[in-house]
Amino acid sequence: MQVSFGRLFCHGISRFRSTIGIIHMKNHHFLRRSESPLLAMLTFGTLLLAGCNDNAAPVSVAPPEVSAAQVVVKPVTQWDEYSGRIEAIQSVDLRPRVSGYLESVNYREGQEVKKGDVLFTIDARNYRAELARANAQLARAASEAAQSRNEARRAKVLVAQHAISTELWEQRNAADQAAQADVMAAQAAVDTAKLNLAWTQVRAPIVGRAGRALVTKGNLVTADGAASVLTTLVSQDKMYAYFDIDENAFLRYTQSARTGLGGQSATIPVQVGLSNEEGFPHRGEVDFLDNRVERSSGTLRVRAILDNQDRVLTPGLFARVRLQGGRLPSTVLIDGKALLTDQDRKYVFVVDKEGKAQRRDVVPGREAEGLRIIEKGLVAGDRVIIEGYQKVFMPGMPVNAKEVPMQGAAALTAAVK
Repeated sequence: MQVSFGRLFCHGISRFRSTIGIIHMKNHHFLRRSESPLLAMLTFGTLLLAGCNDNAAPVSVAPPEVSAAQVVVKPVTQWDEYSGRIEAIQSVDLRPRVSGYLESVNYREGQEVKKGDVLFTIDARNYRAELARANAQLARAASEAAQSRNEARRAKVLVAQHAISTELWEQRNAADQAAQADVMAAQAAVDTAKLNLAWTQVRAPIVGRAGRALVTKGNLVTADGAASVLTTLVSQDKMYAYFDIDENAFLRYTQSARTGLGGQSATIPVQVGLSNEEGFPHRGEVDFLDNRVERSSGTLRVRAILDNQDRVLTPGLFARVRLQGGRLPSTVLIDGKALLTDQDRKYVFVVDKEGKAQRRDVVPGREAEGLRIIEKGLVAGDRVIIEGYQKVFMPGMPVNAKEVPMQGAAALTAAVK
């Protein structure tokens, strides 16, 4: 479009010159009496007019160049983001089950241990002696029980021959039963002594990573109600991510699961990212929802289970959690840098069929695969100015639009497929 800026300017100056001449003719005496600043201004205007004439060459202004991309319209997966914490599936405070002096620490602090590994050894000499005494008592009880059994059998024969009284037979039979009970008690004492001796070796009850040793060699540990914690163990192969969702999100998820909206499956996938990670590289699924919404906060506790074969996840870490909320069938997406702000409103510039930039107010949504969801304001086929919108001074201004691909569209296509 050619705009003759010089001609327009000189035309205005000519009108100004004619007006000045009329004023000069009608107010000749007034101008003579006016002060010198007014005369100086009129003189400057006359000199300026001398530089303009009707034959001034027109000045051409080319439309500014901008980059425009067509909006992307396709199904996308909707994700909701929450903050949470990583916790171990199994966490054990390892305590002694017998009292004694700690004889040795048999592991390297921080290492992964297997179930059954001996981590601590307690002085076992007293417990070996207890086992030996229990075995001796068992042998004595067994011998006495054998004698009582023989006497009871003989008494049974004699009472049948009326050689002894019935009362004596009953006494010997009762003595036999008591002797057998003593054997059982002695056997239980032996079993207890064996357990106590075995417990002098404090073993790992689970597979996991052992923490630092809280009690060192030579210290006395006790097995009473205030038993000392020797160390802690946490499982590693899988981890939990705990987070809270608001009640509106909970109702939306249950509605999607009930109606099958968006292809919601029986399991709800989650993606997790740590504070120093880009995106959400860890995958898992929801395995637990609490049975009530907290009245004070209006939130529901949710738990996801995550694979941790690479051992990146550690209990206590802050986690960014994305929860799949469903699949939107036809969604308009644009590059987020095309969004502009006018006070509390968001808008973009689109290029119409005549090659002019037009303002379009929009309602942006969340991000999806590197693009921004537009909930309202754009339709399929619209071309949005991605770069160069600073050159657009007003709606309806002609632009020279260069077609470019929407950034992130390729990644989105791959993700959707």
